[in-house]
Amino acid sequence: MKSWFQIVIQTIKVFLLFMGCTLLFYYGILWVSQEYESYHRYDEPQGKAVKVFHMEQEQGTSVSWIERLFLFYREGE
Repeated sequence: MKSWFQIVIQTIKVFLLFMGCTLLFYYGILWVSQEYESYHRYDEPQGKAVKVFHMEQEQGTSVSWIERLFLFYREGE
């Protein structure tokens, strides 16, 4: 049977390993959060960017919102 001292040492090792992995994970999440916090997603695009929601229409016709909704469901985009 293992001595009481060896059981305590093994428990401390497992606890330290668990705490080390937990701290590594925590600070990794903080680092990733800081990286993406400074990323400006909603800035104006650079270069030859175009609006993707502009729908071209034929001359003299207008598309209602219900027709656009059906087009969205039919095309799946």
